[in-house]
Amino acid sequence: MKKYNFYTLLLFCAVGVIILSSSINYQSLTYKKADSKFLQDTIKQVAWLAPASADSLKNPLTISQESISKGEELYNMYCFSCHGDTGYGDGPAGGSMGIRPANFHDQKVIKQKDGTLFWKLTNGKGNMPPFKEALTEEQRWQLIVFLRELGKTE
Repeated sequence: MKKYNFYTLLLFCAVGVIILSSSINYQSLTYKKADSKFLQDTIKQVAWLAPASADSLKNPLTISQESISKGEELYNMYCFSCHGDTGYGDGPAGGSMGIRPANFHDQKVIKQKDGTLFWKLTNGKGNMPPFKEALTEEQRWQLIVFLRELGKTE
């Protein structure tokens, strides 16, 4: 009789362990699904709006070959790794950030005023670093000049 009770108890323990492990696996799958949904929501890009006052900023530089080439030099030093060689937001560092960098050929970017782009470049947000300290005001405007030229190409 003792053997029967021992084996019955062993069987109940084994079944209990299986049930508990199944429910833990089920819970962890549930949390993983919830976590992945959360991550997807955080990766979705939320519109980045500059304050209305940024629209009134005007580029003091004239568009010239010199300002374009200086802007290109700055772009190659600071921007291409995320935004790509041609500005499509497909740079080698940009893809690993979760949120894709701006595509300068996209109409959403092209339609933004120079002052808005300047404000975003100056202040940054999330993975986009602020360049207020790294670049002079003139250099930031040179970058805007180059970005406008870059957005015109296919």
